[in-house]
Amino acid sequence: MSLRASHQQFTNILRRAKHIVVFTGAGVSAESGIPTFRDALTGLWSHFDPSQLATADAFRRDPELVWGWYEWRRMKVMRAVPNAAHEAIAVMAQWVPKLTLITQNVDDLHERAGSEAPIRLHGSLFAPRCSACQRPAVHLEGIPGEPEGGRRMAPPTCSHCGGLIRPGVVWFGEALPEAALSQSFEAARNCDVLISIGTSSLVQPAAEIPFTAAQAGATVVQVNPNPTPLDHLAHFNMRAPSAQLLPALVEETWGGN
Repeated sequence: MSLRASHQQFTNILRRAKHIVVFTGAGVSAESGIPTFRDALTGLWSHFDPSQLATADAFRRDPELVWGWYEWRRMKVMRAVPNAAHEAIAVMAQWVPKLTLITQNVDDLHERAGSEAPIRLHGSLFAPRCSACQRPAVHLEGIPGEPEGGRRMAPPTCSHCGGLIRPGVVWFGEALPEAALSQSFEAARNCDVLISIGTSSLVQPAAEIPFTAAQAGATVVQVNPNPTPLDHLAHFNMRAPSAQLLPALVEETWGGN
């Protein structure tokens, strides 16, 4: 059962923390207008379930469809801007001896807000690689003028082996990157506080990270407008959008900047 501690106790815990883990999910990026997998698709993609497009099998069957969808998603990210939650997390890192940022998101909004080297559990839209030899591809350019509804697009080919370039994300049925997963659980075992922000706490094995922190004695904090399976474990449940809550929390705890 969650502890019913006062707000003052909570800010005191943050001030005393030597190592904070911030664990973010799709809800943080959604506040910047990035569609989540729970949102209905639009335009060309309206007849598809995202889970039908985010698989290796789908890419093999119809690479132009899948590549086009991911380029549409990348376009949406490029047009978005970091919100106040992204910025507050970057500021928080300046006030604690150590902050480890773990994200399930595949956009670059954390980096654009000033966070350095987040651990990426699900890869990145900005790190494409060859589907055959796995070599990283040349960084892709912007796609100005891309219609809002998206379009089919032929993927580029690898300059080394000629294979098709695929999005650098983790698809359904694929394992999470071993190094990122190991780093995440190591951080969870050694932190004082873990703050879970905007994640459904349903996707395994990432959903185990807060539980690992709690088992190691860390204070677990959840920031999410909606109930999740983490509710019963979290010492503090904060039912508010992260872009509203986090800046105020940083300001109250450390004086903001």
